Amino acid sequence: MKILVAIKQVPERDAQLSIASDARWIEDDGLNYVINEPDAYALEEALQLREQQGGEVIALCAGPDRVTSTLREALAKGADRAIHLASDTLGTLDTLALAHVLADAIRTESPDLILTGLQSDDLGLGQTGVVLAELLGLPHSTLVLHVEKTATGIRVKRELEDGWFQHIDLPLPAVLTIQSGGNKLRYATLMGIKKAKTKETRTVEAATPATPATVELTRVFLPEKQKQTQMLTGSPAEIAAQLVEKLRSEVRVL
Repeated sequence: MKILVAIKQVPERDAQLSIASDARWIEDDGLNYVINEPDAYALEEALQLREQQGGEVIALCAGPDRVTSTLREALAKGADRAIHLASDTLGTLDTLALAHVLADAIRTESPDLILTGLQSDDLGLGQTGVVLAELLGLPHSTLVLHVEKTATGIRVKRELEDGWFQHIDLPLPAVLTIQSGGNKLRYATLMGIKKAKTKETRTVEAATPATPATVELTRVFLPEKQKQTQMLTGSPAEIAAQLVEKLRSEVRVL
């Protein structure tokens, strides 16, 4: 089975962020970048499928030169080869335009299965995998926790609300977006890091999007820090009644 995993490089979660001078994105100088967490679970699912069924796992990442560190991590964890879609301007693209770029690269590989994370840690839109499936004309499923090969294709386990799950059978090829937490993530071993140096990483220029961006990010904000103290007065019973009312009408937890 030929499995392609589209991964994204994002700032690490505990990074100290500041807004860029044009207020359109964060200042990226000095930031440390890591693999997007949901994409790490997609990679783990792909590696487990290959271990069970054979085949190869290809890691695909689009972005500037710095994303090669994330591709090396994917190779060290067990991916067989990597593709770097080189571009310094992908950050200006919306979901549709970016999906067109990814689809052009994926078509040349003709994989049996395409995996992405459910959403990215930076934007959190949760749309790229679904739009990618539409552009490729492939069946897809979201919120996937587990994948198993069947005689006719694959069976996936999806996470629903309130602790419910759903099992769906799909033909191949297909596109899946993987939910975090379905597997235990593996670490890159010393042997894996050494082997990664000998594995193929192919760099190709990202194609020009077939459609221009239709959604534009014009400004980002840091969360405002707010602190407010209210003193409740009266008898203990009156204070308790005021507190219950505030929890019900203002905080809305009752």
